[in-house]
Amino acid sequence: MTAVLSPPARRRRIPVRQVLCLLPLLLVAVVAVRHRQVLAEGFGQLWTAKWPWLLVAAGATCLTWVAAAVSRQGAVVERLPRLRLLATQFAAGSANHLLPTGLGAGAVNLRFLTVCGLPLARSSAALALYMLAEAVGRLGLLAALLIAFPHALRLGTLVPGMALGPLLIGLGAVLLAATGALVCVRRLRTAALSFLRTALGEARSVHTRPSRALALWGGSLAFPAFQAAGLAAVGTALGLPVPPWHMALAYLAATVAVALIPTPGGIGSVEAALIVALVAVGGPVAVATAVVLAFRIITVWVPLLPGALTLGALVRFKVI
Repeated sequence: MTAVLSPPARRRRIPVRQVLCLLPLLLVAVVAVRHRQVLAEGFGQLWTAKWPWLLVAAGATCLTWVAAAVSRQGAVVERLPRLRLLATQFAAGSANHLLPTGLGAGAVNLRFLTVCGLPLARSSAALALYMLAEAVGRLGLLAALLIAFPHALRLGTLVPGMALGPLLIGLGAVLLAATGALVCVRRLRTAALSFLRTALGEARSVHTRPSRALALWGGSLAFPAFQAAGLAAVGTALGLPVPPWHMALAYLAATVAVALIPTPGGIGSVEAALIVALVAVGGPVAVATAVVLAFRIITVWVPLLPGALTLGALVRFKVI
């Protein structure tokens, strides 16, 4: 007589891990179909470019994953497995383009740290420390380039169709609402204070070790610097008549502005902001559009499928 499985037994037979392995590939297919016209135009631009500079852009893109791995190692005191950490950053980049900005990479790295044995509270604190360092590094590079080239960029043109004044008012309202919630809701306030204590303790521990502090801040500066170098290399490959430092400035300013728009991986919003920024530093619209399309092909679309496969493998082998 055949045994009848109870409902809990049936649920245990569901191949959850196998489903999670295939989910990134399904999301890649959906995103690629939705943006097939952009892909076709971007690949068309690549054929007209100077290939040595495209190789420089590809190399800079690969170095961004190394910089991210170095910075994330610097956010924790414990030594993390290097190869798995690097593979996780490659996979996290793919996840980041399939979910709203920052959530994909954050979830992948949070899971990686907990699998490595860090408690959830400390893993979350390390993630917050990394995000803070990366934001400071990006803003610091942007400020340095603005000081060096004060007339290269018109800041008011970075957010298409949106004035900076209303945007800042909206951000202020969000911060005010969050502060009000913390003040009024006791449980939320207690949780926030507990997390803050954990985060400050983690930051103090990291900065008592010079090697960790150097990795954290060095990687956080190198990450946006390599990204900006990649755009400058693509611009040079396609003959954009803008100095490389100005292209780097345009990239940093556009990505800071677009961080306020939570689209998956910045797809759509990043392209628009980058085109506007490159035009703002003196690039022709047609060439700036071609540069942005080619740049996004190299940095997003080419690594997307292998990154998704890596993500599936990491899930399969319980690295995350």
